[in-house]
Amino acid sequence: MAALAEAGLKRLLISIDSDNMTHHDANRGLDGLHARIADGITLAHSFGIPVWACVAVTRLVNYEALPEALERLGFDAVTFSYPRRERFGSSSLVYSEESELMEQSSEEILSALESIKHLKKRFRVLDPSAALDEVARFVRGEEQRVTCVAGHKYFYIDWNLDVWRCEPWAKPMGSVFDLDHLADQREPCNACMMSCYRHASAMMHGAIAVTDSAQALARGEFRSAVSSLFQRGVGYSLWALAADEWPRAALSAWRRRTGQAHSA
Repeated sequence: MAALAEAGLKRLLISIDSDNMTHHDANRGLDGLHARIADGITLAHSFGIPVWACVAVTRLVNYEALPEALERLGFDAVTFSYPRRERFGSSSLVYSEESELMEQSSEEILSALESIKHLKKRFRVLDPSAALDEVARFVRGEEQRVTCVAGHKYFYIDWNLDVWRCEPWAKPMGSVFDLDHLADQREPCNACMMSCYRHASAMMHGAIAVTDSAQALARGEFRSAVSSLFQRGVGYSLWALAADEWPRAALSAWRRRTGQAHSA
């Protein structure tokens, strides 16, 4: 942990499988794992590193009991990953596609998403509300409000160091060593509900549209500038950014300032 802190680690994410630590340790196949996690979180905090729980939405999770369990372990926040309903194009699949824990009905997933939204009142949940709503629309088969930013602002790199637009994409974009020269893939896609892409897209879609509009204006392309701002979901994304991300960033900055002042 000391070496990680010295190297500049800014935050640590640890996977938690259940609010019940007996179930969590059994699912991981490691007796006493939760006690070692608690010790590790304490050590990370001693170096000023915040620690987030990453909880997969499975049948092992009781959302009502989860905040207390995370607080006991010492976590600062939690983020959730949602069951995948698409096949991987890349070679990095590390769980069974037939897992009964992961294979949930639409009703189960929608109920879990509502529970996660309610958790925001009891514990720091990093999943943007707009992204949770987008995932719910995906599960119900409804049209998405924002398109995915994968392929031009967000990428997936597998263990072969190949760059993919995302895990389920049909083929890689190229090697990570050629990333600077790979063409952006910006064709609209809403084919999955993976949390990292849903979260990033909900937060970035509006900001990207504003940036594209400003660049078009700089080139004298007024019509293109206007169309960028008035594409679907821009206002929704900017609202999500204002409601979820800016208050969090302001709070984090305030904590850093007050913490530094206290230390001084």
